[in-house]
Amino acid sequence: MTDRALLVIDMQKGMQEPRAGRRNNPGAQAQVQRLLMHWRTTGRPVVHVRHMSRFADSVFFPGQPGAEFQDALAPLPTEHVVEKNVTDAFAHTGLERWLRVRGIEALVVVGVATNMSVEATARSASCLGFAVTVVSDASFAFDRAGIDGATFDAEQVHAMALANLQGEYARVVTAASLLG
Repeated sequence: MTDRALLVIDMQKGMQEPRAGRRNNPGAQAQVQRLLMHWRTTGRPVVHVRHMSRFADSVFFPGQPGAEFQDALAPLPTEHVVEKNVTDAFAHTGLERWLRVRGIEALVVVGVATNMSVEATARSASCLGFAVTVVSDASFAFDRAGIDGATFDAEQVHAMALANLQGEYARVVTAASLLG
């Protein structure tokens, strides 16, 4: 089945830097790697999304080590790479066209941050008519300050983002249930 692509979002070295903040789901990278190996073994399409910041002080600014893919999750030469400047991997990237030309109708979305690029990309994909699956244990979030200054811990942020997606925009599953 080649009509279901694995979309690996923002698994860059900068996500591992202390200034990224406290996160949940420390095993997420291992689950992403497990899914990536499965996709490669079965010959299914893989798309790696990389955030390239427009701000020079960002760890994701082009040329910074933080903008590079994590070594264990780096794309193979045969895998498609999309560079984005905003949270949504479909905005101004050509991703939709790349998928449509190949007849890909379904996406499995993994990566970071659950409440940012994962959620934004999954919502857009669903609105564009793709069948979307988000893997809960192959994604993670960071602590987040609310508008009143209260801190929402990464576990809460992650859970709420998945709740926002479940049913309306995506099917939310674990890696084990997806791989069956």
